[in-house]
Amino acid sequence: MTSEDRDPLVTDEQGSRSSSSPGKGRRRRLGAVQETALLIVIAVVIAIVLKQFFVQAFYIPSGSMEPGLQVDDRILVEKPSYWLSGSPQRGDIVVFSDPGGWLSAEESQGPSGFVAKGLAKIGLYPSGGHLVKRVIGVAGDTVHCCDDQGRLEVNGHPLDEASYAEPGMLGGKPCYGPMPGVCDWTAGPVPKGYLFVMGDNRDNSADSSYHLCLPGRSTDCTDSPWVPVHDVVGKVAALLWPLSRAKIEHRPADFAGVPSP
Repeated sequence: MTSEDRDPLVTDEQGSRSSSSPGKGRRRRLGAVQETALLIVIAVVIAIVLKQFFVQAFYIPSGSMEPGLQVDDRILVEKPSYWLSGSPQRGDIVVFSDPGGWLSAEESQGPSGFVAKGLAKIGLYPSGGHLVKRVIGVAGDTVHCCDDQGRLEVNGHPLDEASYAEPGMLGGKPCYGPMPGVCDWTAGPVPKGYLFVMGDNRDNSADSSYHLCLPGRSTDCTDSPWVPVHDVVGKVAALLWPLSRAKIEHRPADFAGVPSP
């Protein structure tokens, strides 16, 4: 019998001989497919767990947080800071669900494509229906706009926000707490379990001050300027994209000087 009449054999890396029969090849390919599928399932489960408990990606939908965060910026939101007894602090930039009527129907819509929807479910694509603002007041705080230099006051403490906020202008003077045509209002005390939030672009942000109801003032009054703490998804930890402006977000130091209510 010639060598051509024998079954073909292959040698593995250890020099042993094994049959390369079609059945074994199919089983080997099937095993590789099953292994790949298992790895994908594990990756999806890990992504869901990370989104639910640790971190989540979002994008900036408007110019309300300029100059620091701009339209279509990608941000990373971390959640462990608010676990257990932790809660949002003055100065934190937070992402929260619409507390009711703050977003239009169009703004509330999430991704429309099948793939994008799937990625949004596991936290790998930004989802809709959320807002990004800075916490100005927590439970018990009183926020006043403004002192004679146009600075917001929290519990009587004037905030120096020039390093991150863009003031509005009223009568040729800067005002860090404007409502439409107004630089004279007081909000609070903030109810327990709620927050008073504002965008850093103070003249272009539909925030707590925008929804504040004041007698004789024509504003978008919803009787709900407060954001429930339980609607907060987490704290903005970093700006991820574009890479040219990527940075870690920190709480401004000036908020440490705000006294207790």
